[in-house]
Amino acid sequence: MVTRVLEAREQGTDLRRQAVLFRSSHHSDALELELVRRNIPYVKYGGLKFLEAAHVKDALALLRWADNPRNRVAAWRALQLLPGVGPIGAERIFTGFESGSFSWVGLKSNSKDFDELMQILGNPNSPWPGQMQRVREWYAPVLERKYDTAEVRAGDLVQLERIAATFDKRETFLTEMALDSPSATSDLAGAPLLDEDYLVLSTVDSAKGQEWEAVYVINVSDGNFPNEFAAGKPEQIEEERRLLYVAMTRAKTSLDLISPLKYYVTQQSRVGDRHVYGAKSRFLTRKVLACFEQTSWSDEQAGNSTGTRTSPVDVAGRLRGMWA
Repeated sequence: MVTRVLEAREQGTDLRRQAVLFRSSHHSDALELELVRRNIPYVKYGGLKFLEAAHVKDALALLRWADNPRNRVAAWRALQLLPGVGPIGAERIFTGFESGSFSWVGLKSNSKDFDELMQILGNPNSPWPGQMQRVREWYAPVLERKYDTAEVRAGDLVQLERIAATFDKRETFLTEMALDSPSATSDLAGAPLLDEDYLVLSTVDSAKGQEWEAVYVINVSDGNFPNEFAAGKPEQIEEERRLLYVAMTRAKTSLDLISPLKYYVTQQSRVGDRHVYGAKSRFLTRKVLACFEQTSWSDEQAGNSTGTRTSPVDVAGRLRGMWA
């Protein structure tokens, strides 16, 4: 998908005339990290950027402190995840940890589970694979305690675990997570300047009333469109159908609906290939698909081929006529 965006840019289409739309804010997590890696500026509407979310910062703080025991900033954030521990308590625990020569065995917090987690993470002989899973599992009750939307946020941490599994070392993973600088992602206060070129990422709800030359709708699969929580409720299914219609009609001349062929299973090695196959959205009926050129992408093709480009069409007009 990123390759398609860059190709359109090379053909003269400004980034600002393209948009990536999604049902839920966390659906863009992996995409945001890839844009950062490629130094492609973007703005996001609807939800926080992935690396700005408090629960993601919490999880990363645990790993950053384990990676560098002297990292006071990470330590304070990690320690204040414990019940009843505030800034003063975090300072007291860290001071004791510091006086013990930063030995993880000497960490004395008010939580045995937390101490055991940090001893495992801080042990240089602990293998990197599985560490993010340990963090996510320990953090699960913290998530329930701190946030109302725990289920949605838990999905972000599952995505973070998947991303972590693609890195050979924790140090490399944390370095990549630190690359999301304001200058690289148009994350400065206020609206972007008119002469800036940036890709728009947006939830469908935030895209209402907007139009772009090229629109990419990602994760058009059952469980996302419609959302899994809407399944079995006819009135909510119809609302999900309407949302997809809104997303599709934001395009002026070019529309891509992207449905993952497979989802990789977590808790496997970086080069593991265990996966489950995804199902296209139930809204992509034969009648709808007849309006599209269908393309499948193999792992070998990804990033090397972009398929055949079709002539510009009035996407919104055709969809209105079909679903009127």
